[in-house]
Amino acid sequence: MIDPQQYERLLQAMPLLRRADPGLLGEFQRQASFARLPRGRDVFVEGDQVDAIALLIAGTVRVYKIGETGREITLYRFGNGESCILTANAILSRKSFPAVATVEKDAEAVMIPAGAFRDWVRRYDLWREFVFELLSQRLSSVMAIVEEVAFRRMDARLASLLLERSLRSDPIRITHQEIAAELGSSREVISRILEDLSAQGVIQPSRGAIKVLDREGLQARSTA
Repeated sequence: MIDPQQYERLLQAMPLLRRADPGLLGEFQRQASFARLPRGRDVFVEGDQVDAIALLIAGTVRVYKIGETGREITLYRFGNGESCILTANAILSRKSFPAVATVEKDAEAVMIPAGAFRDWVRRYDLWREFVFELLSQRLSSVMAIVEEVAFRRMDARLASLLLERSLRSDPIRITHQEIAAELGSSREVISRILEDLSAQGVIQPSRGAIKVLDREGLQARSTA
C-alpha cells in the first residue's frame, strides 16, 4: 500500500489517473507499493520472470539489449510518469523479460503487481488506454532506432548524439564505451570516429568528456 503523499506524487506524474473511477483508484492504493531504485541497479535482466511493473515518479531507467559479442544498444529510456512497455508485454504474455533494464539516475517508483496489472487491463478502459498509449510511444521510438541502425552510417549517428547531448551540457560528460553502448557499436569504432572529428577541429575530446568546437561541422557530419 502507498501512503497519501506517494499517491499524490503519482497523480502529479500520471494525470490520467485523476480520471479513473473510484473502483480502480481504491484497488490502486491497496495493491501498489513504493520503491527506491538506486543508480546502477538492474530492475530486470534478460530471462527474468516479471512479477511487477514500475511506474516512475522520479529518475530514469535505461532499457537495452546485449548481443552475443557483448555489444549493447539502447532501446529506450523512461522517466517521470512513464513505464516500460517490455515489462508490460512480459506481464501480459506471461513471458520472461527480453532485455536489460538498469537505473541510470536514482529513481523512485510505484510498483504494481503483475496479477493486478493484468486484471486492470481486462476490467478498466482507462488502464487499457494507458497501456496502449505506452505501446504506441515505445513502438515509435524502437522503430526509429531500427531505421538508425539499418540506414545511417555510424559517424552520422555519433554526430547526432553529440549534438543532442551538447544541448544539455558542453563539454559532454561521456566515455567512448558509453557512446558505444548507446549506439550499439564497439569502443574501437567510436574512438576512431572521434579521433577523426578531433583532427578536423570539430570536437575536443578529453578524459571522460567531449567538447563541441564546431556545431556547424558536426551538423554537416550528422546529415552526411
